[in-house]
Amino acid sequence: MGDPVESAERLTAFGRWLARERELRGLGRDEVTRAMKLAPGVVEALESGHAGRMPPRAYAVGYLRAYAAAVGLDADEVVLRFEEAVGPAAGPGPRRDAGASLRVILALVLAAVVAGAGVWALLRL
Repeated sequence: MGDPVESAERLTAFGRWLARERELRGLGRDEVTRAMKLAPGVVEALESGHAGRMPPRAYAVGYLRAYAAAVGLDADEVVLRFEEAVGPAAGPGPRRDAGASLRVILALVLAAVVAGAGVWALLRL
């Protein structure tokens, strides 16, 4: 995993880049907020680059695409820069091997059959 301080700095730099690109196009934050049809806090969070204020990653990507459209940026470039700033997404949790589960069940069934046969054999004596 990367350094959390370095990651926070990259995210902050990304937020500053967004704000600068918006300003270069002569757009106010309110204009972008209206164009995105979202709460003002969303644009503020994206431009702040503060991890604690950012929406969850899946939402952030969607909001960034809307932001790009409202500002006139390439959405793919914006998302790519965001992904580079935040680092790789956590993958899915550990995957269970269906074959292993089946083997455990079969072993338990076999053990029960063997135990049952042993008890039956003892009762016949």
